[in-house]
Amino acid sequence: MKKLSTHIFALVLGVVMAFGFFRVSSSIADPAPRLSQAPETTTLAQNPAINSRSFVAQAVANTGPAVVRLDTERTVANQLSPFFEDPFFRDFFGNMPQQMPQERQVQGQGSGFIIDGGGMILTNAHVVDQADKVTVTLQDGREFPGEVLGTDRVTDLAVVKIRERVPNLPVAPLGDSSQVVVGDWAIAVGSPGGLNNTVTLGIISTLDRSSAKAGIPDKRVNFLQTDAAINPGNSGGPLLNERGEVIGINTAIRANATGIGFAIPINKAKELKDTLAAGREVPHPFVGIQMVDLSPEMAKRNNDNPNSTILLPEVNGVLVMQVLPNTPAERGGIRRGDVITEIDGKPIATGEEVQRFVENSGVGQNLQFKVLRGDRTTTITIRTEQMRDNV
Repeated sequence: MKKLSTHIFALVLGVVMAFGFFRVSSSIADPAPRLSQAPETTTLAQNPAINSRSFVAQAVANTGPAVVRLDTERTVANQLSPFFEDPFFRDFFGNMPQQMPQERQVQGQGSGFIIDGGGMILTNAHVVDQADKVTVTLQDGREFPGEVLGTDRVTDLAVVKIRERVPNLPVAPLGDSSQVVVGDWAIAVGSPGGLNNTVTLGIISTLDRSSAKAGIPDKRVNFLQTDAAINPGNSGGPLLNERGEVIGINTAIRANATGIGFAIPINKAKELKDTLAAGREVPHPFVGIQMVDLSPEMAKRNNDNPNSTILLPEVNGVLVMQVLPNTPAERGGIRRGDVITEIDGKPIATGEEVQRFVENSGVGQNLQFKVLRGDRTTTITIRTEQMRDNV
């Protein structure tokens, strides 16, 4: 009897252990992601169906409804060929040119996102610049007339407002682009090619990519670079982090490459949105020079060339290639061939540093440029002015 009791005890113990091991193994093999790794919004926490989705689906569910499509129209004057002004042509064909339409309608399309309950929308300036008509289409298909409150071509930012009062508008949560690091997730949302609510996924490839190095020298922005697919029509749409917060505004792609896109950091948009919404001009100081970086090695190669027309100082600095007419630089006395080595006593080694120094100085400020001209060193005072559209 004792022997039988021992066997029964062993059998029960084995079942308990087997059940325990089975439970542990199931826990280890469970492939479901742990959502606690990323912060949840109130909406997500209240919806168990969403909680089982990927972080991309959660991010888009959080912010996607606030992304809009912007359709624009503007009137463009037709430029008649000089051929039509030729007297022989007029004599032969009569008054045909006068019968041709003098204007035409140009349509455009882009994206944007709502940033407050009053219908304020952030987008790119090139999406809505000079638009006579803007139509805002929400994710649910509703259309409303929009009004361009302000644009800034230099940063490629614009603010549009829905003209009608629309209750319960979805609003995109704005993140902090200063906290973004290389390798972070990047989710692009927009309407490329008119395909509404298109989502692509990638990472942040580089921070602080200057507009000059991005191939957009007429802008003054340090971009977030991403490999998330950005296509025509994505312009003005949001670049999201893994929590669905807007960290950038998609604005451009590299034409000669694949998987290289650029977004304006959202902190730059936060800085300028109130100025744009009020219709005020964004200050952009400038001096009016075209320049290239100079190193001792580059200068030596130039000086060793018997066909070189100028001898350059073999130093680190910025070489002035051209002084634009009727600009502060021309009035201050900067000349082509000058090498800038300091501004207000601070060493300068790159054109980006010159641009950043001028941009941060403000309009109407006197800057002291230390330049090397031939074998002489001189200091030139230049008073910054507001950048003009034709510069």
